[in-house]
Order: sequence, then structure tokens, then C-alpha cells
Amino acid sequence: MKKHFKAQGVSFYYTVEGNGTQSVILMHGWGCSHSTLKSIEQLLVRNFIVYNVDFPGFGESSEPPVVWGMEQYVTIIEKLVYAEKITNPIIIGHSFGGRVGIIYASRNDVKKLILIDAAGVKPRRSVKYYYKIYSYKLYKRLLPILVGKQQAEKIIDRYRKRVGSSDYNNASTMMRSIMSKVVNEDLCGFMPYIKCPTLLVWGENDTATPISDARKMEKLIPDSGLVSFKGVGHYSFLEAQYQFAAVLNSFLSEEIKK
Repeated sequence: MKKHFKAQGVSFYYTVEGNGTQSVILMHGWGCSHSTLKSIEQLLVRNFIVYNVDFPGFGESSEPPVVWGMEQYVTIIEKLVYAEKITNPIIIGHSFGGRVGIIYASRNDVKKLILIDAAGVKPRRSVKYYYKIYSYKLYKRLLPILVGKQQAEKIIDRYRKRVGSSDYNNASTMMRSIMSKVVNEDLCGFMPYIKCPTLLVWGENDTATPISDARKMEKLIPDSGLVSFKGVGHYSFLEAQYQFAAVLNSFLSEEIKK
């Protein structure tokens, strides 16, 4: 069932499928949509009511009208829970969705939390990275003065396409600003406040959110455990579908039996 509501200046889209009494909320990664997590949804619909969301700025949800941070993205999930009268949900978040899940679970009742190749640990940056970032900012400030606004925009756009990530380059102006804000929010301070059982699922070859992030999360989240897959990258739930399904069913076995 397709559903949406309006809040915080956005039209928020999500689907509701499945049977059972226990609710599960699926939250996708940056640059994706609810369809990315369809394979997980299909594993759950026989035993759970599954809410599969499109974060604002992705899929069928509209873009935020202003630059959002993590707080606004968590709040929209809290509004979903309130609107649907969900109690004690299971939260499953991939990558950026894991960011939202970490903060949500740190301050709300959650039955279980599953973080898949999740973001949230601020990466250590190299000198090369900072050189690239500050060079870009300097270009943006000086070029309009040197060559005029129109010519500067063309040069800056070519430079951005050459040095920027694909997620950044493919985003709109508003979503680039949001991405720049949320990726620099370190969520380690929220992790000790997560009280529910937490499963960390990771690809050992993940370069976007390295396995070292997962090990740090495992230390900081009180009741957590890590399962990793060899030879697998950032989309471990797709790259190792059978292994992932087995781990998911094991972690949710108590809820499935009810």
C-alpha cells in the first residue's frame, strides 16, 4: 500500500506491506529509495508489518525546503511512528538510514536495531582530502571576482565533476548542501544510549563505511554484535543475499515465532 503525509514542509512517501503484529521500519541509504530495500522487505512481509520509506529528497518524497541535518530526518521518522500508531518498532537502516536509526534508537523505544554498512562514525580525513575541500571553497569564492559569475559557474561545475563523489555530483543543489552537512555529523555520542539488541551487518570490503566503523560501533553500543561477510562491499544485503537472509532470520527468530 502506497501512503504519504505532509510534515516539515515535505511530502513524505512510504509503503506498508505484510502481516503480523510487530512493525519493521526500513530506511535506505543516500542516493537510494525504498526500492533498494525491496529484497529485505520480501524477507519480512510474511511475519511483519513493513514500513519502507523514501527519505525526503529521494524516491517519491519531495526535497526539504531548507538545508536539513540529521535532526530533521530523525523527526520525520518519529512523525511516521506517531501517524501510524507504531509501538516499539524494529528498525533496519542501511548506510545513511543507519545514521537515522542510531539517533532514533538512542531516544525512542525500539524492539531491535539492525545497522547494515551504516554511516555514523566521522571518517578520518587525509591531508589530500582537506586540500581538495578547501581548494574547492577557495575557487567558489575567488573565481566570480576574477572571471565573472557565469564563467565561474562553468569552471566550478567542471572542477566539482572531476573531484566530487558520484553521490555529490548526482545530487541537486539543495541535496548537496544537505549531504555536506549530514556526513560531517559524528554520531558516536548517541551510541551508548541505544538500549535495544543491535545487529551490525557489514561487508569486509566496504570502502564507504569501513569495517573499522562497525568495530567502533560494536564497542559503543551496549547490547550489540557484529556479523561480517568476506569479499563483500557496501551493499552487503544485496551482495550476500543468502547469508544476509540467514543472519536476519536468526536475529529475528523470537519475533517470527510469535
